[in-house]
Amino acid sequence: MFSSRTTATKRALVVRGGWDGHTPVAATDRYVTTLKEDGYAVTVSDSLDSYLDADLLTATDLVVQCWTMGEITGPQVEGLSRAVRAGTGLAGWHGGIIDAFRAETRYQLMTGGQFVYHAKEFITFEVVPVPDKADHPVLAGVDAYTVTTEQYYLHVDPAIEVLATSLYGPDPDHPELLGTPVPVTWTRHWGEGRVFVTTLGHGLADLEVPQTDAMIRKGMAWATR
Repeated sequence: MFSSRTTATKRALVVRGGWDGHTPVAATDRYVTTLKEDGYAVTVSDSLDSYLDADLLTATDLVVQCWTMGEITGPQVEGLSRAVRAGTGLAGWHGGIIDAFRAETRYQLMTGGQFVYHAKEFITFEVVPVPDKADHPVLAGVDAYTVTTEQYYLHVDPAIEVLATSLYGPDPDHPELLGTPVPVTWTRHWGEGRVFVTTLGHGLADLEVPQTDAMIRKGMAWATR
């Protein structure tokens, strides 16, 4: 728990766990470092019970979550949602934020989207900023670029603000999906709080792509109280 708070220091809580395939420790360690470089005081937690600590969440300006699949209790999701509604930001990437807690629709309502499918193999696709969103802080300095990685097919909330999209790539198991526009990066407001999501970031190599890394860093800054 934080013992004090000053207006000069932003405070981040990194919550990580769940399926090991998304390397939650190594991936979040990367952004713990960047958050500290950007002047945040950072607390790292490997327990969803952090969402039960109202004092901790009140003192937190940004929650960064990397927790793929798993289960969250009603009180835990209510605690997180209440904190975001009160102004705490929420940010994350790939399955750590939108393939978390598949059975909890209250969580999905807050994040604005849910992973439902990806092809068996990596797909090469272009990430394209939405033209009329080019001046959004998350997209500063980010032009269209190509990646080869896991491409998420999603169910999304029509109320999200989509910042970047891609066309769903070739998949022999589901050829009918070819060319479907799918969101890649988006934001939303949840009460007084801000939520940032990108579907990119399956592995460490994906996080090292300069444009992806830039969106995540700027997304965390945007979401911060």
